Amino acid sequence: MSHDFDVIVIGSGAGGSPVALTLSQAGHSVLVLERGPWYSTEDFYKDELACCLRDIYKPSRREEPHIVETERDDGSWRAQNTNNSRWNFWNGNCVGGSSNFMSGYFHRLKPVDFHLLSEFGPVEGANIADWPIRYEDLEPYYSRVEREVGVSGKVRPHPHAEPRSQADFPYPPLQEHAVAAMLDEAGERLGYHPIPTPRAILSRPVEGRNSCAYNGGYCGSTGCSTGAKGSARSALLERAVATGRCEVRPHSLVKRLITDAKGKITGVEYFDKEGALKQVDAGIYVVACQAIESAKLLLRSTGPKFPQGLANSNGLVGKNLLFAGGGAGSGQLPYAKFSASKARELVQTGFFVNRALQDWYVIDDKAFGPRQKGGTIDFVHVHPSPVLRASRHLHGDHGLLWGKPLKRNLEHLFRDAVPLKIEAFCDWLPNDNSFVTLDPSRKDKWGMPLGRVRTGYHVQNLKVGWYLAAKGAEMLKAIGAEEVISFASGAPPTNLLAGTCRFGTDPKTSVLDPMCRAHEVENLYVTDGSFMPTGGSVPYTWTIYANAFRVADHLLQRLGRPRASY
Repeated sequence: MSHDFDVIVIGSGAGGSPVALTLSQAGHSVLVLERGPWYSTEDFYKDELACCLRDIYKPSRREEPHIVETERDDGSWRAQNTNNSRWNFWNGNCVGGSSNFMSGYFHRLKPVDFHLLSEFGPVEGANIADWPIRYEDLEPYYSRVEREVGVSGKVRPHPHAEPRSQADFPYPPLQEHAVAAMLDEAGERLGYHPIPTPRAILSRPVEGRNSCAYNGGYCGSTGCSTGAKGSARSALLERAVATGRCEVRPHSLVKRLITDAKGKITGVEYFDKEGALKQVDAGIYVVACQAIESAKLLLRSTGPKFPQGLANSNGLVGKNLLFAGGGAGSGQLPYAKFSASKARELVQTGFFVNRALQDWYVIDDKAFGPRQKGGTIDFVHVHPSPVLRASRHLHGDHGLLWGKPLKRNLEHLFRDAVPLKIEAFCDWLPNDNSFVTLDPSRKDKWGMPLGRVRTGYHVQNLKVGWYLAAKGAEMLKAIGAEEVISFASGAPPTNLLAGTCRFGTDPKTSVLDPMCRAHEVENLYVTDGSFMPTGGSVPYTWTIYANAFRVADHLLQRLGRPRASY
């Protein structure tokens, strides 16, 4: 049977671009449908208003909001339109997706992350499941991402180091801020093992991409102006397009996947830039829209066999939504504590702190409780955007500040110390109150149901988050930081999303099989973070990239030799 393309990939980020690159390089025809615009490296620069105060790279929450459900103190749930709140579940809707705007902190999962249930046993109120694959299955693809996307770093032995097939990273470490050496020294005194944080940022040029320009630490929330950051667009998708066998259609919002009476997908219906409804078909369909949007797409793709949504006969599409659990903290490192020459080193903001602790990736502390899963602590600069930083210091003990009190507050903020931040990551335990559904009545500007996102968390997230954040605070104090605080919160970070279409071997308890193909739909794959049954204690992007390359290799085997012409 003839199709328009061999494969259609919906979404152009970390989950979709590895598939597009791998298949197009092998000679298969690939269409990538992306709802957002196509920016180039030249379109990005240090625009602190765009990155930090305005939703320039995201759909309008007025036109396309979500309904967020948060828990009240009495256990009931409050539903709120995100247009009238601080919540925003959109993340970088453009070619390359949110990988354009990531900070690029890349940690691998560890072997223990693949079998939490077997290792630690069940946790009451949590839907923990072992992965149907093991670390050894994904390790070659972590290594591939290091080469293909570009990961800079230095392997340093530590108690929870994961096995590696390569002795070190393919790119040397980025330039480090003076605080990095201070953290190393403090860690040695305390008996800890600080490690250089791997970064998906090039430390030297490669294949048309420049190396990092050390532009003041604006990586997070900002597109890279040199191409050094390993976004899916600059590292993978532009190479796929260069093969001549991959077409990217920006401004193409998929409405639904069309299925026949047997449940096989026969086409995609999407809105183009002018709002016209178009159709296109392929032999295989890969969904990679991010965990919330992929679930929404499957739920609204009803058909004769799937009245509850595509691949959703067991009702699990949208369930077990994962954010990132953990804690946070901050401190100020006063320049006055140091010599003039040392202070000049500390005031520099272009280089990276790039230090992490994984000493408590598994917590074996009798004072804290039984042996249990812990997490990762990253030490970073506070985002350097002056407007963003200043906007967080406009209030004092008695309300809004203005005049001289405001001026003194800002002077202290910008002139007296290095602001440092703790970011602690632990597992967001999947649970029955963290999920995505479709709103039964409210619709967006396209006439499609709004997504409802319930954000219930497990108390274990908070316990481990507090523990890790306190360890991070101890390190900050050890290097001389003042005004040190640490805390944990149940409010999820909206930029780290996974779950909703977990993979497994049993069709009754999972949506996808171990190769991320839908149990019920022979030509449907999901390759964003939706596949993850548990999230690990690190940011998800590296694992999403690696798994997408793994699935792409499976698709190569399934597709066989490409057609001779198109």
